[in-house]
Amino acid sequence: MGKCFVMREARTVIITLLAASVVFAGGGPGTDPRPSGKRAGTVAVPAARTPTALEASYSQSIARVLPSIVQISSEVGPLAVAEGSGIVYDKSGHIVTNDHVVRGAKNFEITLATGGTPRTARLVGSDEASDLAVLKVVDPAGLVPTDFGDSSELSIGEFVLAMGNPLGLSGSVTDGIVSGLDRSVSFPAEPGAAAGSTIGGLIQTSAPIQEGNSGGALIDLAGEVVGILIANVVNTETGATVPGIGFAIPSNTATRVVSQLIKNGKVTDTERATLGVAVQTVVSRRGRPAGVGVLRAAEGTGAPQAAIKPGSVIVSVDGTPTLTAQALAKVLAARKPGHRAKVKLRRPDGSPATTTVTLGKLPAD
Repeated sequence: MGKCFVMREARTVIITLLAASVVFAGGGPGTDPRPSGKRAGTVAVPAARTPTALEASYSQSIARVLPSIVQISSEVGPLAVAEGSGIVYDKSGHIVTNDHVVRGAKNFEITLATGGTPRTARLVGSDEASDLAVLKVVDPAGLVPTDFGDSSELSIGEFVLAMGNPLGLSGSVTDGIVSGLDRSVSFPAEPGAAAGSTIGGLIQTSAPIQEGNSGGALIDLAGEVVGILIANVVNTETGATVPGIGFAIPSNTATRVVSQLIKNGKVTDTERATLGVAVQTVVSRRGRPAGVGVLRAAEGTGAPQAAIKPGSVIVSVDGTPTLTAQALAKVLAARKPGHRAKVKLRRPDGSPATTTVTLGKLPAD
């Protein structure tokens, strides 16, 4: 009996029609030894946006990146093989992809979008918090790495292309624009993951992202990778993908995390903010979320220094309501360590209070 093939899904962000909003799922330079294109690149972006010039720009950018796009196949069970996408990162054979593409899998093979014999690869390291992972091809001969640009220079309305292997269609390309920047999105738990997660700083794009696209490239018209494809949006009422809303991890975040995974096999510097508390959602007598209850406050962090004690209930941070633990995680994902956050809470005796907390750095696992 042969094995069946399944597409590694782009992570699903769930929205509701009534709310029409997302309810579901840097910093300093890394140690990347490769020169970065920094979006200046070597490909000139045509100044005139005539149809012919735009078409030429698309074609040049695709031709530059396509040799670096790979399809990742892996065993996820005795009779199943999962497929996702990845990007050739360097000449040593490192491949960038999503953590959820490789999680729970083994015996990896990569195949170039341009064709050729599948090559064996091994897992170097993965990071669930950022949803990034690195594979290394055993035989890297002839692999062509692509340039990662400076995602901090992206602007809303900029043309971008999504490249990957949606539904197993190797080397597919879709187009769109940058629809939003610095999005914080919460995801439910993936199979094999301990819990759901919140990722901040994401790029929102209108370029379609489908199953099998995860780990693929979001590129600009200079032919540089500006993001790693991660998620699409699903309507909770119909179960259908919502067109025109997808997300990607910024290239600056990717290069910072990937450099650590290559060097250490894990992330040693998260650059993610934390209050230094263990929390749970508390509910009102009517069973509705009413805030985030503090279970523990770690010594030496900003919380105890700001008199946030076990039994306190956090209700907002910087004016944003935090009625659930997920809402608090989303607020913190959008902030950096060292930020002074204004926290409103209820003391253990029920009295209201407002305090200022200096956010710490979330420790690496």
